[in-house]
Amino acid sequence: MVEYKIYNKSCYGLPDVEDNSVHALITDPPYGISFQNNHWDKSLPDKQIWVDALNKLRPGAFGAVFSAVRLMHRMMVDLEDSGFIIKDVLFWSYLNGMPKSRDVALDIDKELGVESKKAGTYKYVQGYKKDGAEHYKTEDVKHKKTPASEKGKFFKGSGLGLKPAYEPIILVQKPLEKKLSVAQNMITYGTGALNIEQTRIPYEKGEGKVGHNPHPKGRVAANIVRTDAFEDGYDKFFMVPKVRQHAEDYNNHPTLKPVELMHHLTKLLTWEGQLILDPFMGSGSTGVSASLLSRNFTGYELSEDYFKIAKRRLQEAHDTLF
Repeated sequence: MVEYKIYNKSCYGLPDVEDNSVHALITDPPYGISFQNNHWDKSLPDKQIWVDALNKLRPGAFGAVFSAVRLMHRMMVDLEDSGFIIKDVLFWSYLNGMPKSRDVALDIDKELGVESKKAGTYKYVQGYKKDGAEHYKTEDVKHKKTPASEKGKFFKGSGLGLKPAYEPIILVQKPLEKKLSVAQNMITYGTGALNIEQTRIPYEKGEGKVGHNPHPKGRVAANIVRTDAFEDGYDKFFMVPKVRQHAEDYNNHPTLKPVELMHHLTKLLTWEGQLILDPFMGSGSTGVSASLLSRNFTGYELSEDYFKIAKRRLQEAHDTLF
């Protein structure tokens, strides 16, 4: 019977976890980009937590650490400085991100003291797909404007950034025990390799098998995790939708990760009965995945509100199995 232990307190030090006891690290820490102006996302975590996590992991254990494009390089340096080996970067591509930009031409009008022209109204519509159907939420009427100054007209439609369509997941590994081969490390600690077998992408019905030595269970999963189908006749990608408004009614965490995505990482980094650590548990998606896939879980969350949500979600997941 698998177990989970969660703590409503700071993760630094990880005092409740034995050294060299954890089989995998899967976590979604603060990105340091002030997402939606949340106070907990003002800066990257102190790299001491990565030193702490390294000490708790078994030799050869892998980790998956979510990050943001703008500060991924800083996160990677912190992880590497703490003793981790950078193995890869997985790209979770969801293709339905919200552009964070505006028409700079209107700012130019304002700077020049020129009043932009009114150009009608529109209804802001936000939508998502569920069960093959489209669902839309219409909000208040918005007012459109168009630049009036000559300089503004010249730069009409200019913006500050592209539409975000992916999040990087940094794949790291604690070094193997000295003088041990990968096989010896696996025998001793149960860590040191990825669980490729459980994350293969099955062939579609009627599809011919591909490759010089095709595996009966399908293709090896790529380091691109997409939401929309994309193929060139050979490669295929594991697909996971980004969580939208149809998330659980009681879960209001702003950076909620889909459980299906966490399933992929859980199966890739661990085997049944092993222990997963999440120092930044949030509303508990990693723990839910661990429970549903028969892995043990230890998580930390400083926010009492998110901790209560995680506790409820983990209990519900646990109840479905036992």
